[in-house]
Amino acid sequence: MPLVSSRKASGGTTAIVVAGLAVALALAFFVSPNVSSSPDGLEMVAAQLSIDTGERPHAMDDGTLADYTIRGVDDPALSKGLAGVIGVAATFSVATVGFALLRRTARRRVDVGAVPIPGPPS
Repeated sequence: MPLVSSRKASGGTTAIVVAGLAVALALAFFVSPNVSSSPDGLEMVAAQLSIDTGERPHAMDDGTLADYTIRGVDDPALSKGLAGVIGVAATFSVATVGFALLRRTARRRVDVGAVPIPGPPS
């Protein structure tokens, strides 16, 4: 059984990926402005155990996307929604490039490891 199919992705696969991306972008834009601003579980446990006492601001604290918002956008909901969309787009882009590289590497391995199968004697 070959590791990589020589067929191109069907229209059905493309439609599923596009639909999934659309749902992720919609959720990022419409749901992210409503998330809690309370510390997550890891931050809460670190505070309870006092292991966050040496915490200091990092270099990107005043960056464009600091605190899941976009600096310069005055509407907080719009700012968080756009930051979510940027995050989804960046993640999708990195995943797309990563999977393309994996596919390319797998094809090379199959091509290099291919052994010709002799046909019937003539």
